[in-house]
Amino acid sequence: MTLAVIVLVLLMTTAMLARFGLDDFAHDLTFAGRLTGAVLLVVSFTTLVGAAAVLDHWIRQSFLYSGLVTLIGTFAALLTNAMLLVQTVKDGESATYPALFGALTAGSAYAVFAVWRTSVVIPAPKRVAAAVIVSSVIAIANFGYQNLYQPNQRQTQPLITVSMGRPVLSKDRSAFAVPVDITLRNHGDVGFYVLGTEFHAMGKQVPLSAKDRLRQQWRSDAEQWSKSSELNPLSRREIHQPGELVEAKPWMTPGQWIESNDTFATRVVVQLPMNTPYDQVALYATASLARKDRIVLESPLNFVAYSWGRENVPGWVKKQQQSGLDSLIYRTRVHENNAIDENTRDPRFVTVYWTFGTHGAKVQTSIARKSQEGRIPTPAEASEVVSRYGLVDLITGPVERTLWDIKSRR
Repeated sequence: MTLAVIVLVLLMTTAMLARFGLDDFAHDLTFAGRLTGAVLLVVSFTTLVGAAAVLDHWIRQSFLYSGLVTLIGTFAALLTNAMLLVQTVKDGESATYPALFGALTAGSAYAVFAVWRTSVVIPAPKRVAAAVIVSSVIAIANFGYQNLYQPNQRQTQPLITVSMGRPVLSKDRSAFAVPVDITLRNHGDVGFYVLGTEFHAMGKQVPLSAKDRLRQQWRSDAEQWSKSSELNPLSRREIHQPGELVEAKPWMTPGQWIESNDTFATRVVVQLPMNTPYDQVALYATASLARKDRIVLESPLNFVAYSWGRENVPGWVKKQQQSGLDSLIYRTRVHENNAIDENTRDPRFVTVYWTFGTHGAKVQTSIARKSQEGRIPTPAEASEVVSRYGLVDLITGPVERTLWDIKSRR
């Protein structure tokens, strides 16, 4: 009975570790993850050899040190199963894997105890003990690096810059165009998926007061800051009106990516009539990104619905629509960056909302289980998603320019 339990535990451990180890070694997105895969493969080979050795140790006893090999195999199984149990309990969402690794951990502990009681011959016990301790420390350190340090290391962040070129008048001088250059620079050592981007230009009326504005009017301006995304200056003479959307568009294809130490540049053109009522134009560019070492994005990132169409959309999107905002919705499947999480967590989907309205445009993303896209996460849940998948939101603007010099050319 004891022999059957030990062999079963070691063979099941071998199968599970070989499966996860091979996937991680071949497909993990980080060096540490592939190293973990290699370690799992080495341990699976150790447990397989231990399963063969236990038969000799229990039955034939033809090899003097078969008991030692069995002890090493069962101890390796115990240590690895215990770490995988912690990992699946911490991050896993399937009850199957914690139960499986819990059973294997208990079985491995029983196997270590049972083998130890059979008077195993250990040559140079101190050296063997030192080797076991060193290998255990290395395994635990790698596990801690992969699961504790790496998810919380300092974020790398690309940079968006927006610059305006020289305005150009139309042939009949009834309109003008302002070229705008948008540049995304990734100076970090990891690449990023581009989940969504948007550029929008806001026209602003800024009439001048005939006399100095009173302190109470400054206070009123300051109060508006808490109600609007526009941070207008406190001015003695300028009277800033809410901006109005002039133009909006995406400037990169959803699902595209930018590699480390790479640069993406594009140009858009904003056109206005010469008799425009606006005194200033303000430019904004944003991008929603995800780190390529934290996530695998299925291609393509498909358009799935309009917020004003027939498909059911989340309640908060409908609220935006009632507030004068509309959305284009894109969605695709995402995969975890390691085999353990990929197999023990429920499938996730990234949903991108490209939202626009009279007072601006923006890109919003969510990563959630299917049919849970509409649930608004708690701050703790949102922070965990950002950390796990390396989500980064880049916002540049406003980059403002007066239009007086252009309008005076009429």
